[in-house]
Amino acid sequence: MATAPVSGTDDVVAVVVVTYQSAAVVPGLLDSLGPGLAGLRWHLTVADNASSDGTVDTVRRLLPAARIVQTGRNAGYAAGINAAVAAADPFTAVLILNPDVRLAPGCGRVLLDLLHRGGDGIVVPVVTMADGQPEHTLRREPTVLRALGDAVLGAERAGRFRLLGEVVTDPASYRRESSADWAVGSAMLVGGRCWAACAPWDESFFLYSEETDFALRARDAGFTTRLAPDARATHIGGESRAAPWLWRLLTLNKVRLYRRRHGRLATAAYWAAILVREVSRAALGSPTSRAAVAALLRPASLREVPGPPDDRRVAVDAPA
Repeated sequence: MATAPVSGTDDVVAVVVVTYQSAAVVPGLLDSLGPGLAGLRWHLTVADNASSDGTVDTVRRLLPAARIVQTGRNAGYAAGINAAVAAADPFTAVLILNPDVRLAPGCGRVLLDLLHRGGDGIVVPVVTMADGQPEHTLRREPTVLRALGDAVLGAERAGRFRLLGEVVTDPASYRRESSADWAVGSAMLVGGRCWAACAPWDESFFLYSEETDFALRARDAGFTTRLAPDARATHIGGESRAAPWLWRLLTLNKVRLYRRRHGRLATAAYWAAILVREVSRAALGSPTSRAAVAALLRPASLREVPGPPDDRRVAVDAPA
């Protein structure tokens, strides 16, 4: 994967987007790229996971200069990112965007400025949802105590306490330049040196936890994930809490990632904490948590490489 040396005067941003059945949402993203990346040199590469709704034709019509990589299958988010970056022209930074993200004017310049000031690494914008509500995109490293805090207090309340919550919910953290262990991957700028040192993304996750894995490996290599409070974006989608099979996939991948970074006893404790969380929510009638509990209680589920059900193909999206 070719990269050019990072330089404050010769920056070239490779914008990469992974699509599947995205014809309805990708025009909004493409419309936002010009204002969002004003003043920057950039090029777009789209990795399409075998869309059948005209996504590729839509991109070609609206932005003929875009490079399109057709994976030929629903390969997953990480695989799409890797394919797009591999096919992209030389760059000094990679801007990863979901097709349902819209950049605010000037977003890219603010992200790039902080990337340089922070010594490369990963930079993310402040993200709001379609209804204007803030999306808590900053995250702390998964731990047993944080999984228990989430189970007992819920993500919103647990997130107020560093030791008890994985999701950073303190509004002050989104009003200033701050750092986190990782951030949601719907919109993130990755420096060229960070990409060269830590890529590729792990394709075995298919969807969910792939950005966690990448950011934690980047942190281990000395790169920091930072928030640029003056960079803004809107994220329309996110259906993991509504679709049982997606929540099942999200939950299993959390445990699989934890297992890769910890020993058996710690992983067993983490699995139990996640199970407590999902059982408590299933008892309240959550169909998504019922699906997660069934998967967690099936040992083979954690040995499999999760992907979409055989009879389903789904738009690739980052975690909600």
